Amino acid sequence: MNKNISVSTIGLGYIGLPTSALVASGGIKVNGMDVNTFVVETINKGKVHIVEPDLNKYVKEAVEKGLLSADTEVKEADVYLIVVPTPFKGNHEPDISFVESATRNVIPLLKEGDLFIIESTSPIGTTEKMRDLIYTSRPELKNRIYLAYCPERVLPGNVMYELVQNDRVIGGIDSLSTTKAIEFYKLFVQGQLHATNARTAEMCKLTENASRDVQIAFANELSLICDKANINVWELIELANKHPRVNILQPGCGVGGHCIAVDPYFIVSDYPRESQMIGKARETNNYKAFWVAEKIQNAMLNFKLKNGRSAALAIMGLAFKPNIDDLRESPAKYIAQKVLQSTNDEQVFFVEPNIEDHQIFKISPYKEAYDKCDIAVFLVAHNEFKDLAQVEGKTIMDFCGVFK
Repeated sequence: MNKNISVSTIGLGYIGLPTSALVASGGIKVNGMDVNTFVVETINKGKVHIVEPDLNKYVKEAVEKGLLSADTEVKEADVYLIVVPTPFKGNHEPDISFVESATRNVIPLLKEGDLFIIESTSPIGTTEKMRDLIYTSRPELKNRIYLAYCPERVLPGNVMYELVQNDRVIGGIDSLSTTKAIEFYKLFVQGQLHATNARTAEMCKLTENASRDVQIAFANELSLICDKANINVWELIELANKHPRVNILQPGCGVGGHCIAVDPYFIVSDYPRESQMIGKARETNNYKAFWVAEKIQNAMLNFKLKNGRSAALAIMGLAFKPNIDDLRESPAKYIAQKVLQSTNDEQVFFVEPNIEDHQIFKISPYKEAYDKCDIAVFLVAHNEFKDLAQVEGKTIMDFCGVFK
């Protein structure tokens, strides 16, 4: 496949926009579609609506060269990338309605020889369902277009590098579709491209994130035990990791983000009897956030009983991981909401260095909040917090290892 093709990306969020900008930077014409008019207008000005290192440079250059544009409608192309959210419903069942809606928008534009790729994290069998949907609506295209699944596996904060360097797993609905998709990704990916089928590729993405969730749950469970046993969990893990075959992760206040906190449910929902460990890990990581909120509430109550006044509280960090602005499924945000609901006359400072404002929380500068608070609760180990010194008389509740 040469670069004389056009690409249409449906979804311009944390993965869709970086992917579009990267492809366009290689000389390929890309039009991105998003339902959010603010997002579309921002991109067409050569600007970005999310925080990601180097992304603004890629977008600005691609827009200025006329290689990247955005619209609220899908434009005809040779390659269609589906990069929309796949949340879960209230009962933790996966919701693929966004993928289906995106597919329906593409169906009228498809022509023989087109390549249709789903990158959105999806339950097993989603690519086959979209194939059936397309062929039912356009039977004349049966076996005349290529369909594949290729999940991203990037780390927020390093997306532009990892989109190029990381290996990709690519699974088509047939061998020709796999080959065609590999040819496309070869245009901008330097990592190895591993061929498989669509179902295996879908399960591979879910497996990667479920594995991480289980490992984090072990660390979080250790932190609960150590709190009760009066043991420093950070020291314990450091010592245990001296073993040549042990590599325990660091505990936190839960698990967040649109991947690890969500994807395991896609397995548990379809295979509840078989996924006992995966399901239990989800319970453990969800419980950790609840436990942290209770610890904070008890600390506030004890302060009031001891001092005869309400504590000034600083919630340090709202993102789901350090040094990013992404609050999706963030346990820190959940904890902040729980604490806010239980406050009366207490002064509460909400700190998140990577965002300027929030519709629920009034954001305070981190140094000001730390100086004025009686109780400082560290929920996210942002780099800024590591420069703060422990102050005598100030209660420090460190759930993420800032002072470990």
